[in-house]
Amino acid sequence: MMKIKPRIGIFGGTFDPPHIGHQILAMEAYDELKLDTLFWVLAPNPPHKLGLRIAPLRLRIKMVKAAIQYDDIFEFSSVDIDRPGPHYVLDTLRIFKLQHPEAELFFVLGGDSLRDLHTWHEPHEFVDACDWLGVMHRPGGKIDLADIEKTFPGITQKILFIEAPLLEISSNQIRKLISSGKPYRYYLPPEVYKIIVENNLYKDET
Repeated sequence: MMKIKPRIGIFGGTFDPPHIGHQILAMEAYDELKLDTLFWVLAPNPPHKLGLRIAPLRLRIKMVKAAIQYDDIFEFSSVDIDRPGPHYVLDTLRIFKLQHPEAELFFVLGGDSLRDLHTWHEPHEFVDACDWLGVMHRPGGKIDLADIEKTFPGITQKILFIEAPLLEISSNQIRKLISSGKPYRYYLPPEVYKIIVENNLYKDET
């Protein structure tokens, strides 16, 4: 009998903070891609956010773990935390391949990220290294696959669309709500909300 490979998802982000939109998209990815496990990969210092204010790493770790603690379909990954920067997704993917050589890997990303893929670090090498790309496709969103295929020949054979709900929620939006004294509680898992309040996070951001 042919051995069935484990299906592992990689869901990366700064998660500053992790919110219910992240949880919903992660759940949709897990379900639609028929994954066995989805890893939340926390980026400590993303290259594209150098110079920007980010909540302390220890608190972001605590928030992500709090957000996923009740779901055994999710796991926290420290692969980017455990190595020196800069942290590029190509290196992250290679580490996962070493750690899970028997698995099929599904790198989860948004439609905007797919369109901007050409701006990433060594994007062609990243595409070559991918088994599958799980792309969040939101209602009304348009992705020109023909144009992307011209830049990355063969990429469309690796793309699996995830029909994600349209959620107008972002970490940036939540930080702005907090800094301006607006209500924000129900954008967040209760445990994450508690950590933010206890540590007085995002209050002085402009």
